[in-house]
Amino acid sequence: MGRVKSKKYVGVYLNRLVDGDVTYSISYKDINNRKIWFTIGKKSSGITEVYAYNKRNEFINQIRLGEEPPAILRKKKKNIVSLDSIAFDHYQLKENHNRNYKLAKRQYEIHISPIFGKKDIRSITTEEIQKFQASKLKEFTPKTVNNILGELSTIFNYAIDREIVVNNPLKKVKALKINNVRERYLTKNEIFKLLEHTKNDEQLYLFILLALTTGARVGAICKITARDINFDAKTISVLDEKNSEKYTAFLGSLEIEELLKKRVKNLKLDVPILKENDANLYDQIKLKARTILDKLFNDDDTQMKHRVVVHTLRHTFASHLAINGTPIFTIQKLLNHKDIKMTLRYAKLAPDTGRDSILKLGFCDT
Repeated sequence: MGRVKSKKYVGVYLNRLVDGDVTYSISYKDINNRKIWFTIGKKSSGITEVYAYNKRNEFINQIRLGEEPPAILRKKKKNIVSLDSIAFDHYQLKENHNRNYKLAKRQYEIHISPIFGKKDIRSITTEEIQKFQASKLKEFTPKTVNNILGELSTIFNYAIDREIVVNNPLKKVKALKINNVRERYLTKNEIFKLLEHTKNDEQLYLFILLALTTGARVGAICKITARDINFDAKTISVLDEKNSEKYTAFLGSLEIEELLKKRVKNLKLDVPILKENDANLYDQIKLKARTILDKLFNDDDTQMKHRVVVHTLRHTFASHLAINGTPIFTIQKLLNHKDIKMTLRYAKLAPDTGRDSILKLGFCDT
C-alpha cells in the first residue's frame, strides 16, 4: 500500500506496511516554500493520526516564527553531506590521476571552503553562488572569479557522477566577461619605488627581486630550495605548478646571488630559501606582497583590471623583456608558456613595429 492521505487530518498521511503496521508522515512547506515530507513514526510505537497532526502544527508554527523544527534539524545534521567531504574525496581521486591537483585544491581551500565547506552540498543554491560570485568580484579579476567558480562546478559534477546531487547549480550562473585589453605592469620608476620600500624586509625584498627577474609565480618561488640553485651556471630550477614540471630561470643580478648565498648557508638543501618560521610560506609572502602593493599603487577607486597585484610582478618581468626587444619566443621560454598565444599579449610592447623591416626591403629606392 502506498502513501494515503488521512480523511480526518490535513497534511497527515498513512502508509500501511506488509507486516500490518502503519507509518504516519506529514507534509508542509518550509521557510523557503518548498514542500517537505517528514516521517513521524509507526503505530506500533504509539504514534497516532492526532499526534502526527499536532506535530505538523508544531512544525508550521515554528516555521512562521522563522525557526527550523528541532526534529528536522536533528535529521539534517544526521544526514548532512558537506561540500568539504565531497571535495576531500574529489581531490584524493585527483591526486592519483592528475599531478596538478594541488593548485586546484589550494584554490578550493582559500576561496570556497570558508563559505560553503560546512554546508550540505544538496542545499547550496544558484542564488547563494551568485552572491558569492559578486563578493569575489570585489577582490579579484573576472578571470580569477571564473576560475574559482569553475573549481566549484567541477566538485558538483563529481557529486553528480556519484549520484549525491542531481543538478549543478552553477549551470545557471553566467560566467563573467573577461577584458584583457590592458595588462598592468610596473614602470622602472615604480620598480625602484617598490624595492626601496621593501629593502628592510630581506624575505620580501628577495621575493620581489626573484619575481621581477625570473617571472616565476608566487607558489614556484616559495618552493625554491638550495638544491634548485646552481651558482656556477647562475641558474635556478623552477617548478611550474600549472604544468608540474621544472624549467630553468636565471640569476638576474649579483645582488640576488649574494642574498641567496647568504640565506642557503644556514639552510638544509630541501628547505625553501624564503622560509623563516613555521607560518605557511605561500600565505605569508602573498599577504606581505599584497599589503605593500596596495599601499604603494592602489587606492579604493582603482579599477580591478588596473590594480597592482602580486601576479603583476610576472607581467612586469615579461613586459620589460618585450620593451627591451627580446624575441617573443624567448619570452615564451622564460615564462614557460605552453601556448604562444599566452605570450603574444606582450608583442604590442616590442619597440620594433615593423617599420624598419619594411624600409629595408628597398623596393622604392632609387
